[in-house]
Amino acid sequence: MELGIKYRGRVATTEDVELINNLMMSYPADSRRALSVKYCKSTNWVQANGNLRDMVARGFMLSLYRAGFINLPQKKYNTNNPLAKPKKPVEIIIDETPIEAELKDTQLEFIQVRRSPQEKLFNSLVEKYHYLGYTQPVGEHLKYMVFSGNRPLACIAFSSAPRHIGPRDKFIGWNINERKQNINLICYNIRFLILPWVHVSCLASCVLGKIAKIISNDWQKIYNHPVYYIETFVDKNLFAGTCYKAANFIYLGDTKGLGKDSKNKIQNRTIKAIYGYPLKKSFRKVLTGDKS
Repeated sequence: MELGIKYRGRVATTEDVELINNLMMSYPADSRRALSVKYCKSTNWVQANGNLRDMVARGFMLSLYRAGFINLPQKKYNTNNPLAKPKKPVEIIIDETPIEAELKDTQLEFIQVRRSPQEKLFNSLVEKYHYLGYTQPVGEHLKYMVFSGNRPLACIAFSSAPRHIGPRDKFIGWNINERKQNINLICYNIRFLILPWVHVSCLASCVLGKIAKIISNDWQKIYNHPVYYIETFVDKNLFAGTCYKAANFIYLGDTKGLGKDSKNKIQNRTIKAIYGYPLKKSFRKVLTGDKS
């Protein structure tokens, strides 16, 4: 039976409560972390790459504890969560000599820098030169840098997509269950930066077009599943979305400007244009689970 508690898309049931209570009785000396690992193994709660979702499970168990459905062991120690008070990336000084060239005369190299020594350079450049600065992505994500020779030209990053975006969900045509099942098969362009001293005509749309050809395979290599669709949001007060339009991204509508902390559905964020780009012709069939 459902308990009216939902955490990160998982609905709590009386069976969850019974399982957690049984685990605590069977392993009374276990910490919260150890219990969350056993819970994930018992329920096969894993990421697409097979890793246990034990960190999310601890949040799920804490929600049940706060609602009074279960007890939990006392915390043995407070972990140092780097996301709670994130440190700014260390600034890396690079050559800012202006680059002015035509795209046809510029040799471009695309490097996926996630989990590589160059990731620190990516973080530094985004923190210093992107108007939003750098924020550590949560969940699945990839980071790319575009070089010409040894000079970086651009940075672009993608992460797990937001769970619910009305115009996008309508465009895909999936229902709630299909969205929950397949949301990991789409990704969200969270940062895009052309370095301010780089003046190469049509570079931004070229980068988007190239990334669209390689990102699904790269996602497969790291997370053991492809992606079929890219989405992004463009602040309408600041940008016209020209490079996305030039790269054949589809304008789907606007956000409502409601952040997570919005009360009574009162706008507390800037309105953003929603753009989407299907990576495969069969994207709707895959994302809706159509087996016909």
